[in-house]
Amino acid sequence: MASEASDTLPDRLSLDPRSEYYDEALLTRGVGIKFNGQEKTSVIEYSISEGWIRVAAGRSLDRYGQPMTIKLKGKVEPYFQKSPEGEAQEGEASEG
Repeated sequence: MASEASDTLPDRLSLDPRSEYYDEALLTRGVGIKFNGQEKTSVIEYSISEGWIRVAAGRSLDRYGQPMTIKLKGKVEPYFQKSPEGEAQEGEASEG
């Protein structure tokens, strides 16, 4: 059951450890985002069903020291940057 959960991305995911949508196991595997067909590297949070991403607004910080964010609406396509099977195979190939 854990392998099935790790093969699919959740509807909503956040990089902020204080968020209820934070999942360290998925984030260590590497999650990439295509937004309206373009690769985005500064995504802080996304929601597929609601069709939005949050990105940092420059270097501005809020009163708690967290980055200010902007919500952009459009087509969100998350994907894994690495596969768990691929990591194991690469590790075995480099050892042998």
